[in-house]
Amino acid sequence: MEDRVDIWLVGNTGLRNPNRIQEGLAIFANSSYVGNLRGKENEIGFMNLLNQKGIIQNERGKDASGSHARKWRLMFARNGFIYPQVKKSEGKQEELGVLDGLTPFGKIFLQADTYPAVQECFLRSMSVEQFPTPDGAHYFSPLRWLLAVMLELEKRTGSTELSRIEFALWGHTTNPDYDLDMVVENILNLRDRRAKASAKRSFDKQEIAKRGENYDKKNDNFLDYCDMNMRYLRISGIFQRKGRGIMIVPTKHILAEKLAKSTASDERIMSAYKKLCMGAPLPTDDMDVASALLDDIKKQMKDRHIVFDISDLSLNTPADINIGRQRLEKLLMQTDEIKYADEQRNQWKEIADYMELLIKGGGKIIYDEDNAIEVPKDEMPVYLEWTLWRAALAIDHLINKPYEVRGFRLDSDFLPVSTAGGGKGDLYCEFEDFIILTEVTMSTSSRQEAMEGEPVRRHVSDAVLKYDKPVYGMFIAIKIDTNTAETFRHGVWYTGDDVKQRLNIVPFSLEQFRQYFVAMFEANQAKPDKVKELIAICETRRDILEAPAWKDYISAVVNENSENMLFPNAPKNKIEMPIISAGSTVYSPAFGEGQIIGIKACFQESADKVIEIPYLKGIPDEISFGSDGISLVHDKFGMGKLFAYIVVFRKNIMQLSYPSAFMDGIVSII
Repeated sequence: MEDRVDIWLVGNTGLRNPNRIQEGLAIFANSSYVGNLRGKENEIGFMNLLNQKGIIQNERGKDASGSHARKWRLMFARNGFIYPQVKKSEGKQEELGVLDGLTPFGKIFLQADTYPAVQECFLRSMSVEQFPTPDGAHYFSPLRWLLAVMLELEKRTGSTELSRIEFALWGHTTNPDYDLDMVVENILNLRDRRAKASAKRSFDKQEIAKRGENYDKKNDNFLDYCDMNMRYLRISGIFQRKGRGIMIVPTKHILAEKLAKSTASDERIMSAYKKLCMGAPLPTDDMDVASALLDDIKKQMKDRHIVFDISDLSLNTPADINIGRQRLEKLLMQTDEIKYADEQRNQWKEIADYMELLIKGGGKIIYDEDNAIEVPKDEMPVYLEWTLWRAALAIDHLINKPYEVRGFRLDSDFLPVSTAGGGKGDLYCEFEDFIILTEVTMSTSSRQEAMEGEPVRRHVSDAVLKYDKPVYGMFIAIKIDTNTAETFRHGVWYTGDDVKQRLNIVPFSLEQFRQYFVAMFEANQAKPDKVKELIAICETRRDILEAPAWKDYISAVVNENSENMLFPNAPKNKIEMPIISAGSTVYSPAFGEGQIIGIKACFQESADKVIEIPYLKGIPDEISFGSDGISLVHDKFGMGKLFAYIVVFRKNIMQLSYPSAFMDGIVSII
């Protein structure tokens, strides 16, 4: 074997998230580019279509050559979803199928409507031996080869775990031309020496430089391609994350053993292409293997005391058995998700760090050599939903299950796959006495209101009709547009029966929510009642404030309540004025019940006379309240100050001084 080092790529650095491939293929399948994806004009056209549909973000037309389209075309073909280009030395194109045409397997992939089904499609693709070995005589599957390496590691150590640096230096840089024992020996040697190293980062850098002496490209590729390759391998469902590394999923161990038996093939590449495009067979298609896998997962579930029942399935065919296995895998995943949810209270600092990355527009935080978090820029929407889901789990006390709270899909590492589907809210948190429905968006422009105003109110309205307990809505965005705040300030929605609802929806910026979230945990007061309390306080002035002032008030409330939790014994200089909404009902021990019908105020331009303002249904358009609930701004008279409310009792109309009459107990709001 030559000393030259090569790095194989199961993915593409220009398409780092394989979870987007199905969405992109669906757009391709319904376009004019099927069988017509070559040439600069078509490549640019398809790239623009992906950009238009929100699958990629070609910022300001940065890519003018259509390279994005070529990368997507490569991954479609690599996985057998479209017919790849056949070289003359390999055979004839017509022997395989129309170049860039949709394959039978591509159609199957588009019909995969569950995440396990998507994973199985990728597993079939990656099991095909279509990568040439350096000797030029064979083809291999990186997935099968890596499984062989990890299973051999398990024989030596008892674990299939492969760390990030081990994968970078001896995972994707090797192939079946290497001696398997030699590769494992090098991994164990690296592991032993690294464990003794005091400075892990310096050690890794030196090891990469040493391995890179026989590599003719940038040494940065060892780690950059490592992260991308591991991400693609994990979507096969047979690998899962372990720290920043990778391991074999315990429930897939038997399947891994079967796949690892073949690491290289001398079969013609045309034969591999045909297999790829029709949907490669898996060991699970065999009755005995399918049964063995089912028996194994049954044993694991019994060992964990998880109750299950698949007695309704006949289990007479491999397909029936695999359905039963997938049902048990789903139940096992849900059980693990409950355990994951229980751990989130202790992960609040990491959750807050994810919020910080989202606020900054994506990026990475490296805690140490083996622990890091990342928010890819092109996946910010799904990471926003996922982060706030984790925040809800951390606050705890949920009645519904964690998988009932979210609408988006997770992978086997509990990382987000896609955003919540249309037609339902993002996060439904049910507590003992109330519901909190959280809606999120990455939109920050004036389009925010157009995109979110209607669906958010509709989702909250649906929840109000569904539940027999109060429903509170939180709308969270990186930045709250004032028009959005104005829509939620009114919060009006009519049901299908024309019943008018007044919805409780408060908009928070992600920075504001993060501030309050952190304060709750630092003050050891993280509980849903504190969130409800924040929403309720912010709602109190929505009727008397215009949208800009209401946004300022929300910010002030978040600041003040966060500080009160953190510094409960600090002196409170501010006296909170009671909030009086238009048309409020009041009670007086002397006069009984009454109703607010007006305001008395004086303004700078009219200081010599008092102005009476109607206040039965709302403040007139030419006047707005300040965030303190007492100052006013008149379009004509300028700044002013409220000093009394006019109240109608059964037999009297009275002027009540503000705030003294309300704070001294002369009257109270009902």
